[in-house]
Amino acid sequence: MPHAAAQLDTEAVDRWLTAHLPGYRGPLTAEKFAAGQSNPTFLLHAASGDYVLRRKPPGQLLKSAHAVDREFRVQKALAGTDVPVARMHLLCEDESVIGSVFYVMQAVRGRAIPTPDMPGATPEERAAVFAEMGRVLAAIHEVDIDAVGLSDFGPPGNYFHRQTDRWTKQYRASETRQIADMDALIGWLDANMPADDGQRRLVHGDYRIDNLMFAEDGPACVAVLDWELSTIGHPYADLAALIMQWAMPPGGEGRGLAGLDRAALGIPSDEAFTAQYCAARGLPGIDNMNFYLAFAFFRMGAILQGVLKRALDGNASNPTLAIRLGDAVPQFAAKGLEAAHG
Repeated sequence: MPHAAAQLDTEAVDRWLTAHLPGYRGPLTAEKFAAGQSNPTFLLHAASGDYVLRRKPPGQLLKSAHAVDREFRVQKALAGTDVPVARMHLLCEDESVIGSVFYVMQAVRGRAIPTPDMPGATPEERAAVFAEMGRVLAAIHEVDIDAVGLSDFGPPGNYFHRQTDRWTKQYRASETRQIADMDALIGWLDANMPADDGQRRLVHGDYRIDNLMFAEDGPACVAVLDWELSTIGHPYADLAALIMQWAMPPGGEGRGLAGLDRAALGIPSDEAFTAQYCAARGLPGIDNMNFYLAFAFFRMGAILQGVLKRALDGNASNPTLAIRLGDAVPQFAAKGLEAAHG
């Protein structure tokens, strides 16, 4: 839920929207969403309606991080496809307006589902939501990147090799202590890199239930959110990241399914979900899943290390939560090694 606005000059935003957004009318007030560690997000209330604003955080930032301009571009390109996204209004690349790049989009009406165990839902409701998650993930991976103008949205070549190099550099740049398991996992990924199989698709980069908005009266997904890590790459990275999340403890911190009776809850097993996904894409199955899962744990560990570094540097959107998340990096490294050898 949003709370009182912080880190946003609403008067400056009001002036800029008045000058640039047709149909906009102030005055403007804003509430900051507590969720979202990377790019501070605000619900804007104006006389002309509600909007959502996402901005880069203030302060010194890692190179290529917090790419709100990329978020804007990919969601704008997906309008009219089978991937549900909010309508993009405007991108402001003039940092003098509020101190950083930002964009304004439609405020989508729907419900958020914070955790995949879906407390209070029936088994049938859970099954329908998970089926929808698989359908939408397959839709993302089936987007014709040439037709929507995203063929240059990521470089060519071996995606996993490129991503392992990138996140290793990001991890080293934000490293605050030595984690032996993380060093070992990085070494294993380098030594077991699969050959490029030619799949070059749009990937979301952070696909999970709490980055989706669902219809208020059913399982339909009305918007996929938080596209900061999206690129052109390998679709199995998205699938593995989703399954990785489910290996975490249930509840608001882990947001996983570990230890739960998934069959009784109506939630498909990892294997059943993967089979549904493969059927939606017309694939016979997926080999080498242990590598993809190990990579997913590694990348999340690197991301959380960056969150921790921002908190220690005073640049986190929610410092207390950021430090807690950063403390989980050794757990992700250990689970990545388990996946690698399991």
